[in-house]
Formats: sequence, C-alpha cells, structure tokens
Amino acid sequence: MTDKISKYASLVLYALMAVSALLAILFYVGTIESDTLLRWGYILLIAGVIVALASPVIGFISNPKGVVKLLVSLGVVAIIAIISYSLSGNTFSEVKLQTLNVTAETSKWVGMGLNFTYILAVLSLITILYSSVIKIFK
Repeated sequence: MTDKISKYASLVLYALMAVSALLAILFYVGTIESDTLLRWGYILLIAGVIVALASPVIGFISNPKGVVKLLVSLGVVAIIAIISYSLSGNTFSEVKLQTLNVTAETSKWVGMGLNFTYILAVLSLITILYSSVIKIFK
C-alpha cells in the first residue's frame, strides 16, 4: 500500500514540476503574464496545505501510536511560540507606526514571527551539529 502511494505521489510531483518548469519558461519567453504564475503558485500552495493536513491523518490511521509523538511535537512548538511572543515587543514610536500604517499589536506579531524563526534556526543548527558529532563517535 505504501509503495503504491509513494509511486503515485512521485508521478504527481514530477507532473507538477514539469508544469512549473513549463510555466517558468513561458513566462521568461514572454508568452504568459505574471498573474498566471501567481495563480499557479496559489494552486501549489493550496495543494501543499491539503497534503500537509492529509498526511498526518493517513499516518494516524496506519500508525495510531504516532499520535503521542505528534502531540509532544505540537506542545514543543506551542511552547516555542509562547516564548517567542513573550520576547517580542513593539519598538516603534506612535509616529513610526502611523507612517508604516501598522498597529502596535501587528508589530508585536511580526517580532514574534522573527523570534520564532530565529529560535527554530538555532535549534536546527544545534540538532545538525549534535547528529554530526554523534555520527563521528559511532
């Protein structure tokens, strides 16, 4: 069953890649407008979201014990998000906020997104270094 799904997924991904390459070539030749590429990007984004949401459901059906790992992972992500939000703040004055046409809360959410990205990047680097060091000693 998994081999069939993998085979079909590979074929679909190759087809999507071929269409994307064709659209890119047509765009750079001047045959199509940028709106077409944007629409294709939206289609790919929606397809990616659907796959990202459907994959865990299929995984839970085939392996119900994986739910615990998912819940732990979601808990860790939620904790990192809470830490990121608490570290963020609005550093702009009222005049600058009006100039940028944003609110203080929006500024705080942007800071939260940046902090979240920084924390995940550092954790990723630590994980990569840790796995490399462990691989050397094994």
